[in-house]
Amino acid sequence: MKAWKKLGLTALAGSMVALSAQAGEMTVGGYAKLTYTADTGAQDNAVDGNRFGMQQFIDVTGTGELANGFKFTLYHSGSFTDDTSTSSDGNGMSTSYLSLDMGAMGTIKFNQHTGNLGIDIIDDMMPTADEEITNGLSTSGGATPTGQAGHSKDGFNYTNSFADGQLTAHIGYTPKGGGTQDDGANGGTGTRSDTSYALIIKPEMVEGLELGAGIGDKGTATAEDEHDTMYVKYAYGMVEVGYQVSNIDYNATGTADEENTKFGIALNINENLSISYGEGTTEETGVVDEDVEGVSIAYSMGGMTLKAHKNTGKNLGNTASQESEHTEIALSFAF
Repeated sequence: MKAWKKLGLTALAGSMVALSAQAGEMTVGGYAKLTYTADTGAQDNAVDGNRFGMQQFIDVTGTGELANGFKFTLYHSGSFTDDTSTSSDGNGMSTSYLSLDMGAMGTIKFNQHTGNLGIDIIDDMMPTADEEITNGLSTSGGATPTGQAGHSKDGFNYTNSFADGQLTAHIGYTPKGGGTQDDGANGGTGTRSDTSYALIIKPEMVEGLELGAGIGDKGTATAEDEHDTMYVKYAYGMVEVGYQVSNIDYNATGTADEENTKFGIALNINENLSISYGEGTTEETGVVDEDVEGVSIAYSMGGMTLKAHKNTGKNLGNTASQESEHTEIALSFAF
């Protein structure tokens, strides 16, 4: 996003020598998004009404540098929509994080409200021109297994890169399911914490190839669910393809394990226009398979982007005869 305003910040005063902060900078940007959405089929949101809506976001980023060369970033993204869903706290805040870049020692970040930690970062790596193929569908909870799935994203993530960026490692940790207040006063609602790991490999010897794998434990009241995923992507010229396999081993009594496979292909026609297609299947022990597929297209021109996608699903939630279709057209302007 293009910053439209920059504000100088006064350097922090005090006697801290090694960790004193230098003068920082704040940038403000955002975007507006007008959408047309249509849903049909056996799912909760398949109710026909006003199909037009709009989102408006303001992003504020503050950056600075400590005397020892460490760089810190404070990021807030706020929405003007009246969002009281679980993805927001209802007062307009969408996501927020504080990070400290320690150079060769890596970067540590604390996420609040939303954001990805550990294995969440690679939960769905399939190439797409717009949204994931599960967007807008009431899919199985295990469609894309993640270490922090179903819990608050209030937690820590550590990232470091090695071998000139060919290897990138992530470690995610959510204490007892995250916090229930902005200040964490009430702590998490879970009795066990979430921990997960992810590794991304971009070998220099094979241009366009990307590999990734992750494992994680999601704490529940009585046990820990084990998650894992592996993917491969390859880009050559205009074409990019990907394949991913994910698993959930539920340790809770009476819960069936799940395996999800995905495939995606994207065609980047030029620097402004791209199209993609993807499909996925979630298998759960003893029930029918859930199948989803989606097609999307995106066109950009300067600060304007026009995107559209259509996703369909069968046996959603691994329940027979649960079929749905989600169509969305979005026009957005960044500033």
